[in-house]
Amino acid sequence: AGRSGAGGPVLPLDTEALNFNSLEQVLHHVVIEVSDIERSAEFYDALISPLGWRRHGNEAEAIGYGIGRPSLLITERSSAGTDGALVALAAPGIAAVKAAWEAGCANGGRSVMEPGETRGHGSGSYSAYLRDPDGQEIEVTVSRD
Repeated sequence: AGRSGAGGPVLPLDTEALNFNSLEQVLHHVVIEVSDIERSAEFYDALISPLGWRRHGNEAEAIGYGIGRPSLLITERSSAGTDGALVALAAPGIAAVKAAWEAGCANGGRSVMEPGETRGHGSGSYSAYLRDPDGQEIEVTVSRD
């Protein structure tokens, strides 16, 4: 059993690659550049807590967040700004989506869309959108699948 390239030889199946299919195995971490790490740490500490994540490390140049290891890092850069990216964070339930959105808005974030049902490219079935203190867009979402 294998696969063939376009008119090429039959190649063996890469079973290791087939088993490497969850996002946490493919996406190692995300870095968000911020203009003021202390201000942004207050925002991300509040936003991340209802999701069950915690702070991993607290260095002058970077702060990491995650469950077992840091998968979201913030790092200070004087020219930080928005680049059109959106980071979507998984929530364990609707209550966590609401709590994260409320905490983020209360700690320097700006609401883009209040918590509610969503249907869109890659979004879960219930999401909230906000911007961090530097204007980066963050989605907090939970899906029914």
